[in-house]
Amino acid sequence: MSQVGAPRGRTCSRSPRSRTLRSVATLTSAVLAVTVLAGCSSGDEADEAPVAAQDNAPAARDRVADGGTLRWAVDALPTTLNTFQADADGTTSRIAGAVLPALYTLDERGRPRLNPDYLESAQVVETEPKQVVLYKLNQQAVWSDGREIGAADFVAQWRALSGRDTAYWTARNSGYERIEKIERGKNDLEVRVTFAKPYADWQSLFTPLYPKQVMGSPNAFNDGARTSLKATAGPFLLKTIDRKSGDVTLTRNPRWWGQQAKLDSIVLKAVPRADRTAALAAGSLDLAEIDRSAAERIALALRDARAGRNGAQAALAHGPGSAITPSKALRSWALAHGSDDEKAAEVKAARKKNQEAIERYANAQDALAKFVVRKSLEPAYTQLSLNGESGPLADERVRRAVARAINRQELAESVLKPLGLPAKPPGSHLALAGQAAYADSSDALGGQDTKEAQALLADAGWVPGGALRKPAGTKAGSESEKKESEKKESEKKETEKKKAEKTEKKKEEGSTDAKKQAGDTASDEGLYIVGDDKPGDSADDRPGDSPAAPAVGANGPGNGGTVLAPAPDAAGQSAALLARAEALDTGTGSAARAAQSVAKPDKGVAGAYAPRGTAAPATVPDAAQAKALGKDGKALSLRFVLPSGPGSESLRAVGDRIVRMLDAVGIRTEVTKVSDDSFFKDHVASGDYDLALYSWPASAFPATDARPIFAKPEPASDGSLLVEQNYSRVGTDRIDQLFDQAAGTLDEDEAHELVRQADARIWAAAGSIPLYQRPQLVAARADLVNAGAWGLAAPRYQDIGFKKPETTKGTERNH
Repeated sequence: MSQVGAPRGRTCSRSPRSRTLRSVATLTSAVLAVTVLAGCSSGDEADEAPVAAQDNAPAARDRVADGGTLRWAVDALPTTLNTFQADADGTTSRIAGAVLPALYTLDERGRPRLNPDYLESAQVVETEPKQVVLYKLNQQAVWSDGREIGAADFVAQWRALSGRDTAYWTARNSGYERIEKIERGKNDLEVRVTFAKPYADWQSLFTPLYPKQVMGSPNAFNDGARTSLKATAGPFLLKTIDRKSGDVTLTRNPRWWGQQAKLDSIVLKAVPRADRTAALAAGSLDLAEIDRSAAERIALALRDARAGRNGAQAALAHGPGSAITPSKALRSWALAHGSDDEKAAEVKAARKKNQEAIERYANAQDALAKFVVRKSLEPAYTQLSLNGESGPLADERVRRAVARAINRQELAESVLKPLGLPAKPPGSHLALAGQAAYADSSDALGGQDTKEAQALLADAGWVPGGALRKPAGTKAGSESEKKESEKKESEKKETEKKKAEKTEKKKEEGSTDAKKQAGDTASDEGLYIVGDDKPGDSADDRPGDSPAAPAVGANGPGNGGTVLAPAPDAAGQSAALLARAEALDTGTGSAARAAQSVAKPDKGVAGAYAPRGTAAPATVPDAAQAKALGKDGKALSLRFVLPSGPGSESLRAVGDRIVRMLDAVGIRTEVTKVSDDSFFKDHVASGDYDLALYSWPASAFPATDARPIFAKPEPASDGSLLVEQNYSRVGTDRIDQLFDQAAGTLDEDEAHELVRQADARIWAAAGSIPLYQRPQLVAARADLVNAGAWGLAAPRYQDIGFKKPETTKGTERNH
């Protein structure tokens, strides 16, 4: 087996042009040979795996009203309309799904299905000497300008994405670089694509398909398609993007040849997740992905409505008025009408403010009762990433010990069980339950086992009291101690000199730069040392007592939040990151200050007051130091980086559970909370962490899309490390080979088997540990149909609409 791990050194990602990014990590050799075979199961397992059903209020088209406008929340306006650019986001993909051709779409099990709106057929017609795919286009398929969709569009997209012309700023070229040529078939409706080498995931290509006007030149691709599309070919047209109002308006396509869209228009509204409850209550949204706190508000509103309670009664039961007892109300009234005019005015103002809050809550609850919460599992999973580039986690035994210390089932249940969703942890890094390539290969690593975790740590040399033991070969006696003391004194003076220089520099830079640096640095509040101050014990970290307190954050794992996507260029780090790294390295940053704050009080140096020349007596270690795991005089401590934003509460709650699980096997964890904006870019992508929680989207084409996520990092000529999107920095040559073989075979069953073998080795390498599939919570108007939590499937935009009102005759028949 190839050596697990990555070369040491500075890390960076490949150029965006060479990346494979879709918008969409070891056991010993002897054990691996057995467990990999155990992880290779038949494709039937995918059919048996539990899958959360779609929850999108399906309705036949004849029961959907014609007309109307759907107001649908998105996180932000798109920065580009080109899904093949590095800064494409979820809104880009949503627009593309409604206005551009998708030759294949995903069904409810996340499997690609031919789209008859654009294709009559598509199949491999030749395998020797080259693979040839013949596309037969729907003869009615036309662009919005009236031109037929044809070979010219296929050719333009291939040339733009093949990677041969570096003038195109493309974020991915996966699959397109394998194409040798594209030709017109027997007629204009046939397109023949010949591959230079076999490509199993050919169905992933040309979706979305852009017109040749967009792909035909670098200027049109790089700049023109960022703000407008010269032609489209979907059930909807892109009408306007209003940067002021934050709205994107899509309208029915009059040239659409398929089933006519039920809605007149779709308005995508940029609404931050924290504001969506208010926007729903205000009646400005019809459909929105929400977090758990918003879902709980809607659930309360529906429960109150069913019980016959109006919003005012609800406010007194569980809203702002619920804390007002009769005695408090009487005292407040007495103070408001008392003789102390100043106090009376103050109390009256407070009473007015409270009444306004009660009225707002009451009105909101009345409005929220018109919505329902639709839920499923999102096509993404949250994982614990273990940075294997350096430090203790460079040892595969330590990574495996971390993995064996974690109870994945407990973590999955903590997030999913309260929502009534399946809480079985993912068994694969490369596919989700229900997908064709899915198989549970987690046995290649093993489940939670405290004794096994401790045994692995001991085998790696991390033992109780090891932090107090000097490395083998250390010289004994006063001479050695004297040299060590002189070395430390020299280092101390040098550090103090650097601190003085930095202090002087900061004074010269002025208060503005100082504030900026403070804002970019993780706060002291976010730093915890396991065993000294447990996370979750402080009031700030405990969930609030309010019924609406969010238990799952907007960007955390327990909602339909945005999946953290790979950073466009990990090498391009900002000056703020360098300053922060320097501060941490030199001990002048907030991490060092926080570490000092939890240290024991200085009790003085033993022998400080003895006669000159008297040797200091040995320091007696306390019980905690004696039990702490260490090796060669160094304590075992891992830096666990988590986002600190208000939308990441659930992610931090999961992090707290992991910290306690690791503490149980003796692994100390330094938890550092950083801003959401810098979490991925400045820490995960740059390798500035030991442990981190983030999510990856699922793919119907794992041989292509997952390879850069798990590819073995390669050393560059300048000593840096090319990691692509493998932010754990853990990989093997064999994993890469299995991905290449899976992408290069045209036998579908063989491809799935090779993907499963790759996954078993990824589990064994223990670079990333899948914890749970993310929940998807969507608030929808009760009369909105064919929309909601789609799960693994793609929306069918032309079927979305509002349910026809029940006729009197229909009502009588239903009764």
